[in-house]
Amino acid sequence: MKKFEELGIMNPVLKTIKEEGFDSPTEIQEKSIPIVLQGKDIIGGSATGSGKTLAYACAIIHKTEKGQGIQAIVLTPTRELAEQVSKSIQKFSRYKHLNITKIYGGVSINPQIENLKHADVVVGTPGRVLDHLSRGKMDLSKIKVAVLDEADRMLDMGFIDDVSKILSQCPKKRQTLLYSATIHGGLSRLAKNHMNNPVEISVDSYVDPSKLSQVYYEVPSHLKFSLLVHLLKRESSGLAMVFCNTQRVTDFVARNLQNQNIKAMAIHGGLSQARRTKTMKRFHSGKASVLVCTDVASRGLHVEDVSHIYNYDIPTESKQYIHRIGRTARAGKEGKAISILTRPQYDTFDRVLNELHIDIKKEDAPRLEKVIVSNMRRGNKHITKNRNDHKRRSAKGRWQAHSNPSPFRKWVYYSSATRS
Repeated sequence: MKKFEELGIMNPVLKTIKEEGFDSPTEIQEKSIPIVLQGKDIIGGSATGSGKTLAYACAIIHKTEKGQGIQAIVLTPTRELAEQVSKSIQKFSRYKHLNITKIYGGVSINPQIENLKHADVVVGTPGRVLDHLSRGKMDLSKIKVAVLDEADRMLDMGFIDDVSKILSQCPKKRQTLLYSATIHGGLSRLAKNHMNNPVEISVDSYVDPSKLSQVYYEVPSHLKFSLLVHLLKRESSGLAMVFCNTQRVTDFVARNLQNQNIKAMAIHGGLSQARRTKTMKRFHSGKASVLVCTDVASRGLHVEDVSHIYNYDIPTESKQYIHRIGRTARAGKEGKAISILTRPQYDTFDRVLNELHIDIKKEDAPRLEKVIVSNMRRGNKHITKNRNDHKRRSAKGRWQAHSNPSPFRKWVYYSSATRS
């Protein structure tokens, strides 16, 4: 593996990298930084947390001069990611003293208008960027670098037309960098219309398959929440993320976990930006150990040391499952992904597994383990039953669950869930 010094990074950035304690580049950094610094367009396949922000920040910092107007723009799908990216670029550009301005909805637009007057780099969500453009408060005529971060997520959220409008107001002679966990048809069309002979780069998942354990529980609907409480209290875990499909369920789960003396907080798109920011600060500070969220948090959020992922609701698409479990088993650490499956979700989970099974490429994939919960009684006795072992087992004050290694329906190995 190369050192950062061998990638052609300018000295002010190298100094920051050293001060931040980064020893060696990640795979996406090693592969893309030399190409980025050559001024070429890139389509990078890379998961959240793989280090891509530094990769494109190198191009931005290299080409941007303080006080010359807005010369770089980064588009992100969520407010939280805009916050994180702006902080990262600000950090890596500290010795060039660039003005990094973040713009997104949910907060007052007036301070953003004032900050844009002095901005060198803009990081924002497509909707708010278009708002500023329509007001005549932002000039993109000097853009040298345009970045689409988590591009597939932006397309999933319906931002493709907004992104195209924004890029059309940038100079044609510019560098465009597109980073995405998955590359599909919509991104190909976007690249064809707005990029110049892009170099395609892909890297392996940041998730370590050998460190990831995947389990799903078959449980009656009325025991679904009780099982989640039990697992959160019994599993030896650090930080945990619980994924739900709707804002209503997210609030319900978080509120009732708090009633069970579990330090849980909810985050979803229906909350004000101030509350979302406060929630993430509490989670990062350790004041909350369980983050209950919709898929707004499955992409882009920088959350370290997540040991457990819980799918309280089964995701409707396979790529959502990939993004969710990609929050754990990182950087050589152990991780566990647990899905709670009720009968109405069998077909959905079946389809998700089927889609992922098509893409299996590795033979050393982790086994998808199954536990069937047949009954649970209130009080001190909890009972489970395994489909292939009809002996009833009980234990005072705890679950006596035992697992069946045979997978859901016909799939035995489940490798593509650890890839992105």
